[in-house]
Amino acid sequence: MVIVRRGQITVTERLILGEALDLAAARTSGEPIIPDVLAQLTSPPPELLRIAATTSAEEFGRELRDLINSLGLLCQGAIRGMFDRPSSVTADLDTPAMSLDISALDDDDDEVVAAAMLCSWAWAAAMIDGAGALGQRRHVVRVQDELWRALRVAPGLVEMSDRVTRLNRHRGEISFQVTHSLDDLEALPTEADRAKARGMASRAGIMVLGGMADKELDGIRRITPMTSQEIAMVRSWAAPPTWIAGSAHPGRGKYLLKSGERMGLPVQLNLVAAERELYDTDRVWRATP
Repeated sequence: MVIVRRGQITVTERLILGEALDLAAARTSGEPIIPDVLAQLTSPPPELLRIAATTSAEEFGRELRDLINSLGLLCQGAIRGMFDRPSSVTADLDTPAMSLDISALDDDDDEVVAAAMLCSWAWAAAMIDGAGALGQRRHVVRVQDELWRALRVAPGLVEMSDRVTRLNRHRGEISFQVTHSLDDLEALPTEADRAKARGMASRAGIMVLGGMADKELDGIRRITPMTSQEIAMVRSWAAPPTWIAGSAHPGRGKYLLKSGERMGLPVQLNLVAAERELYDTDRVWRATP
């Protein structure tokens, strides 16, 4: 269970959540859901009162007010219906690849999208751990796309993503973290978050750089060394396209792979016919009104 809220969950709250989840599981026929856990917290049995070191339900409610309100927002707030009912998604642990599509939330508030993204990452991590516990451990590539959108909603969220980059090696994982610009990381809520984000970027084993203007290149150079030739190459890929209709952008499919202080490796990505059809973002502009 992942609770997204402004502030950190205390050790006591974690213990209470774990006990409430066990109690809810014992009282329901299927897998407990958040309303089942919330019911345990709003009418706390003696087991929860003991963990919270309280003697009455009223005192318990005052002590756990923030946690109860956070869970209540999952059931009654802007994301009602997303986390307060049984999951409709199951995982095949033998599948070669899995993608969690949350594009249906594109027009929702950033808080809603961030909650879905963070929970999908946590869910994927749980699937990886579950496969390992069943003896199906294998090497996994995990992609965190649109990273900026999940991190900027509230202070402290960058810590969750930063933790992935520090603990993935022993789990046999490789993490790809995708964002549009370093400016996205500089727009995080607090200086502490921004410092962690810069450290997270500097620890990346490999950076994949597309076309960038001088301002962004200045930020990249503070993280990884680049030669004047590499800078000129990446800058040229950000040049504006020609006036000729139908011509390809000069930077389309071109990337520079940087690993530490090694010389960058320029690559050209060419889509096959099926990929060009699937990822044609200009289709709507060619459609007849």
